[in-house]
Amino acid sequence: MTATTPEADRRLSLGPAAARNLATTTKTRPQMQSITPRWLLKMLPWVEASGGTFRVNRRLTYAIGDGRVSFTNVGTEVRVVPQELAELALLRGFDDEDTLTALADRFVQHEYQPGETIVGHGTPLDEVVLVAHGKIAKVVPGEYGAEASVGSMADGDHFGDEMLAGIDRNWPFTAKAVTPVIVLTLRAEDFADLNGRSEAMRRHVQDMLAHKGKPQNAKGEAEIGMASGHDGEPLLPGTFVDYEISPREYDLAVAQTSLRVHTRVTDLYNGPMDQFDEQLRLTVAALRERQEYDLINNREFGLLHNADLKSRFQTRSGPPTPDDMDELVSRRRKTKFFLAHPKAIAAFGRECTRRGLYPEGTMVDGKVVAAWRGVPLLPCDKIPITDSGTSAILAMRTGIEDNGVIGLHQTGLPDEYEPGLNVRFDGINEQAIASYLVSTYYSAAVLVPDALGVLENVEVAR
Repeated sequence: MTATTPEADRRLSLGPAAARNLATTTKTRPQMQSITPRWLLKMLPWVEASGGTFRVNRRLTYAIGDGRVSFTNVGTEVRVVPQELAELALLRGFDDEDTLTALADRFVQHEYQPGETIVGHGTPLDEVVLVAHGKIAKVVPGEYGAEASVGSMADGDHFGDEMLAGIDRNWPFTAKAVTPVIVLTLRAEDFADLNGRSEAMRRHVQDMLAHKGKPQNAKGEAEIGMASGHDGEPLLPGTFVDYEISPREYDLAVAQTSLRVHTRVTDLYNGPMDQFDEQLRLTVAALRERQEYDLINNREFGLLHNADLKSRFQTRSGPPTPDDMDELVSRRRKTKFFLAHPKAIAAFGRECTRRGLYPEGTMVDGKVVAAWRGVPLLPCDKIPITDSGTSAILAMRTGIEDNGVIGLHQTGLPDEYEPGLNVRFDGINEQAIASYLVSTYYSAAVLVPDALGVLENVEVAR
């Protein structure tokens, strides 16, 4: 005899608890928390890289070195890495390690506190300054009495290397410490002494000065001779467009994984959802996330590491302000979009609110996103945030037609599942586990240096 409850005795229909035993549950597809909008993959124009390699041909440029230098430290003593001195303009390509080591030994360390002057406007330019740590503001006397900011510098930057060429001039700006700063300086007389002793260095400097003296435009490209605004019949200059001898080539990178599914699962548990399709969908999503990460952070082709040093800027005060974003967008034509970590976008929003500015958003791909000056400000959590709470904001022009940034892939792969991604059956082993090799091939190229700009050391934690 089955015991019944008074409630069951009074029920006139089947209860929900009992009915659920006979019903099929309503399910979602498997969810994945790490899937992001992947705006960079959506916004980049993708160009076919047949043969797995893409070559960027450019006009010949006479720009010789404007790179950043690296340092080592033992306790509080900082020293420049000797080989890194080849990043200075007149030493680009110089590889005599003994001479570079001797030159590195002649740099002297100095430390400054916020507000202190490192070099003064109008004083003789008689030293090279390497910024080992901290942030420096460059200011000049303004037309109306107040100082005007003309830029800033941070770790690895340098200034004053015109002195190496023997140019007699005064400092065109005042350099002031914004944060605690460590710099290394080389006096003119110390360089002249070493240059007089090293025949290899003296010959290298002379060759570089001769190279630098060739006609070039404002971008450092070999000049195309022409005449304009003349009367009569003057002799017109002859010219030709010269090209780089060794243009850069981008090889497609690959992200791969082996997807394994037991045949028993796909045989017995394939309804109402296809188990293999769901496994593959999430695997592909993970590969695409890695692809976007590499396009930003890979040291060979990632955008953060391949932005031209002249297209890298520092914030004026730490957080990203409207002034900083204006500086970033004004350095290139037809800026297509900004890319920033969500925390950097939030920090920019706080600065706008502080000034009483409320920028309107814009529509991109059917979604409303933040914008500045009508340029979309798109989120990307692949842009790193340092332990000190700083990040970066990228701005780029895109497309081959506009000499911009492009993505590279190759389509038409065997067993292609999506453009540039294929899934190849790799057999069934003795444990009845089926394997599938999932691969995607990609890279990115910056066609001309000013297509990509980076606002660095953006404070997001304040």
